[in-house]
Parts: sequence; C-alpha cells; structure tokens
Amino acid sequence: MFNLLKEKFRGFIGRVAGVDSEEITTGTKIKGMFSRSIMLSERDIDNILHDFQIDLIENDVAFQTSEVIIEKLRGELLNRDIEKNNIGKFVRDSLRGVLSDILNLEKEIDIIKTIQESKKPFKVIFFGINGSGKTTTIAKFANYLMKNNFSVVLAAGDTFRAGAIEQITKHADSLNIKVISHQKGGDSTAVIYDAIEHAIARNIDVVLADTAGRMQTNVNLMDEMKKICRINKPDLRIFVGDALTGNDAVDQAEKFNKEIGIDAVILTKMDSDAKGGCALSITDITKKPIILMGTGQGYDDLKEFNREWFVDRILG
Repeated sequence: MFNLLKEKFRGFIGRVAGVDSEEITTGTKIKGMFSRSIMLSERDIDNILHDFQIDLIENDVAFQTSEVIIEKLRGELLNRDIEKNNIGKFVRDSLRGVLSDILNLEKEIDIIKTIQESKKPFKVIFFGINGSGKTTTIAKFANYLMKNNFSVVLAAGDTFRAGAIEQITKHADSLNIKVISHQKGGDSTAVIYDAIEHAIARNIDVVLADTAGRMQTNVNLMDEMKKICRINKPDLRIFVGDALTGNDAVDQAEKFNKEIGIDAVILTKMDSDAKGGCALSITDITKKPIILMGTGQGYDDLKEFNREWFVDRILG
C-alpha cells in the first residue's frame, strides 16, 4: 500500500540527508566543517525540491497540493541549524509535520458520535461517478453502522443505471436490511423521501441513500443532485472516490463540493493504491475529511481513516 509514494519520500530524505553529496554547495560544506550542525541554503535544496515535486505529481498528488507541500518544506528546511548526525531524522520529522498539517482539518467528523447525538433518522446521501464503488460502499457502511448498534434502511436512489436497483437490493438481502425502491427511471428524490418516511414510521436510526453515478461535468444531472438535497435535507453528504483514479477523483470531489457541497469523503480501493497521493490532494483541495476507506471486497473491509496511520505508512 502506497509503496511508490513511500519510495519517493525515502529518496527525498536520503538526498537532503546526504550532506557530503555533490548537491550540497561547497560553501555549506566548509561552514559545516567547523560545527556539529549544518545550515542548508536555497542552492543546496532547490534542485532536490524541484525533483521531489515532480515525484509527488507523478504519484497522484495534485499540482496545487504539491506546491503547498514544497513551500512548507522549504520553510522547514532552510536556514535552520541541523545536527549533522540527525539530518535524516530532521527531514523525516519535517515531512511528518507538513503531511499532518495538510490532513489536519478544523472540522473532523466522528461519524458514530455524530449520529448518536443527532435527531433520528440521520440522513446520509452518497455521491460519485459510476465505477467508484459507491453502491458497494453504501452496503459496507450499513454493515459498519449495524455493528455499532444502529438500525439502517437503504434508499435505491440510483434509478438510472441498469441493474443498480438489483445491486443494492442484493446487498440489502445479504445484510438482512430493508431497501426502499421504485421502478427503473423513477424520481430519485421521491425514492429517498419515501425511505426517510419509512424510517420515521419505524423509528429507524439511519437512512443511507444511493444516487446515480454522475459525471461532474453534466450540468443537468448535477441539478438533479441539488434537488435531492434541497427536498430531503441530508445530515451528511458523502463523496465516494476511487483512490486508483488519482487526480480524476480529486477533480470529481472538487466539482461535487462546489456544486452540491460535500461534508466528507470515503476512498475506495485503498488496499490497491500503490501511490497514495489522492488522499492528500482530496483533503487539501476540498478541505473535507476522509472518514472511511475501502480495503477489500468484503462487508467488513471498510476502515476508519486515521491521519497518523496514513502518514506512518508513507514515511515508513
């Protein structure tokens, strides 16, 4: 997991820590000869930072996010007295601080606590394009909630894609939960509304609503998503993105956030993601937290996203 990005971070640390390498200027080396510490200059690390930014971009870190990382690193590394015997640790700690800062948002979401403290039914609507694993993620999310003692009903709001109603119904049957559906081609807003009414009548804790996979560039279909939210007033709007699509997922999340407004992100296929840059970019650009991540095909393969865990995985 994230092996490619991990290699690039290790390479960056090694290059900066190599104070005897040809990349460190003669002036810096001479000054370091008479001290236990070394002070890196712009000339010492400019090429290293440039190459590192390219590495980041090639590993699914959006250009905008790569700029943020590089500038923060520049501020951490330049004109600091660094013990020569601990340069590697200093660089690693600097990277850890930069990455943690990007992932540390003012508004974090503890989904279990949020539902416990909210009026019932708690309404969650999922957005994302076809192929992102949205419907399967909804089933995993339902399983996750039931294991935390919440009752759940599903809404088959994707009335557009062939087989979508059958897919979510199959998941519901496997999990032994109710799904509210209409005929194919029906009004998605009405389906979700009926699911909410069903939850109210039966005192069900949470409504999880599927929606049709929309390309973020389709204005008419985005307007339909806005209508769903306007009528049904969800408590949480979750964007589901495929981590393997890299910057495409970032672009999708940014557009959905701009047009509809999302509250949180779930990234699927994180177990297969060799790069890892998508998670950094989505958080940085949308300023919305990643709350869960898909790590396999089973219903239990949905894990809480932990900032410290993610940074540890990248830095090794």
